[in-house]
Amino acid sequence: MNNILAVSSGDPSGIGPDVALSAWLLRQSTRLPAFFLLADPDLIAARAKQLELNCPLEITTPEDAYRAFDRALPIVPLTNRQTNAPGVPLAANAAGTIEAIETAVALTLSGRASAVVTCPIAKKPLYDAGFRFPGHTEFLAHLAEEHLGQAVTPVMMLAGPLLRAVPVTIHIALARVPEVLDMAKILSISRITAEALKNQFGIANPRLAIAGLNPHAGEDGSMGLEDEEVVRPAVDILRSEGIDARGPLPADTMFHPAARATYDAAICMYHDQALIPAKTLGFDDSVNVTLGLPFVRTSPDHGTAFDIAGSGKAKPDSLIAALRLADELASHRARQKNNAA
Repeated sequence: MNNILAVSSGDPSGIGPDVALSAWLLRQSTRLPAFFLLADPDLIAARAKQLELNCPLEITTPEDAYRAFDRALPIVPLTNRQTNAPGVPLAANAAGTIEAIETAVALTLSGRASAVVTCPIAKKPLYDAGFRFPGHTEFLAHLAEEHLGQAVTPVMMLAGPLLRAVPVTIHIALARVPEVLDMAKILSISRITAEALKNQFGIANPRLAIAGLNPHAGEDGSMGLEDEEVVRPAVDILRSEGIDARGPLPADTMFHPAARATYDAAICMYHDQALIPAKTLGFDDSVNVTLGLPFVRTSPDHGTAFDIAGSGKAKPDSLIAALRLADELASHRARQKNNAA
């Protein structure tokens, strides 16, 4: 496998190009792993000029990008050209955005890159261009399914230096969570998380803390029956399978330092139950990791930030964290495969 990361440039009207340029300029002080950027070279050159960044660029192939990385930001060029319009999302740029993601995945699955790191995308310009997937993660799952010939279950993890948190339900209204939440979802997501902690994070015996849905984890059913009828039976099944899982636990006491020391990942029942503590504990250096795919994928834990694109205000911290974590996870994954061979 080519030990270099494939970075899709995201929506070019957002801060993806900005943070990619800034990250490369900080490569030595941050001991950044080598990466190449899938992008329109002219757009990246225009953005570097606009930001007044002295960042040399080199058009290259994935195989030659590693040697180029020390002297220039390697660009593997897209066939679809894109317009440099920071802050103004354009449907005309969607083809290049999609091509970058598809190419990053294909290069990683073929062994020409070690992992996929995705810069943020915006859904509306993609939808306006006919994109038919709800979002980034669903598209990645589709590409994985095409490669494997079978369904995959993508799982979102927010991973920071102080907390790894996984929501069972994600982008749905809070009022719908009790009706959507079931044992099958908790079991599937917990199993995938435990497996990823072993194979990608290198944790031999992962420990899962599973949050309750209701205040005080339902307090023996006095604050709702979901914790006793859905969450607890799921935890019992996980434990019977040999997974070190505890719960349902009161979410209000799961995230202080002493509690975090007792587990490797928190399985949370809904979006904000996971993301509020994750972003509070690591707003600038948390990473969005997609588990359950046949390749490593990380992403900065922020959006396109159209309002500051091209202004020089975008901080590369989360992309740097995403690059470093992707390299670490890909290395663990490769060692696991070698040990199993």
